[in-house]
Amino acid sequence: MALPGDKRGLAFAAIVAVIAAVGLYVTMWPGSGESAEEEPVAGRTPSGVVTVPRSTPLATASDAPFDIYAYLPMSKEQLAASADLAERFTAAYGTFRYDEDPAAYADRVKAFATADLGAVLARTLTSPGTVERNRADEVVSTATAKVKEIRSVEKTSVVLVVTGTQQITAKSGNKQLTDDYAVTVSEMGTDWRVFDLQPAGEGQDGDTTG
Repeated sequence: MALPGDKRGLAFAAIVAVIAAVGLYVTMWPGSGESAEEEPVAGRTPSGVVTVPRSTPLATASDAPFDIYAYLPMSKEQLAASADLAERFTAAYGTFRYDEDPAAYADRVKAFATADLGAVLARTLTSPGTVERNRADEVVSTATAKVKEIRSVEKTSVVLVVTGTQQITAKSGNKQLTDDYAVTVSEMGTDWRVFDLQPAGEGQDGDTTG
């Protein structure tokens, strides 16, 4: 049934008001509608991938003075003296001639060591088999040594890894040998002595009670 013109206008206005009210309700309802934007979640991207927040490193460089020797059980001077002793001992251990008195060679090495280690080294360095091999091949060895690292530090002993390099001339041919040794230096009264010598790969715990 057709409505008069003024009534049709009122009906149209009422329909528009209803549509506007429905649209406002839809846009205000959370999560409704295809065009509604999803509220961002902390640590999650729109694609759903969780992101790790960037953080400041806990350990950073500092210009503040730091005296590492204050935290060691021996002084800087003691550590330097023990390192020097370990280097001189290792160099002496690798320096010898086929035509010198084996006892003189052993005495040079023993001068750096404790009595017990000195006795062991003397037996090894003057053994008839070793001496005869060196004489037959006319071996001349000159060695240098350098501390590579500090393995452990105790109040009266330090274990250092020392690299010994030998320049060898012999009838069988010239060669260079390089080996790492674990050298334990222990305090003996007012002085220091080499307590033990081992290949570095075998490990060295610095025990000075043996």
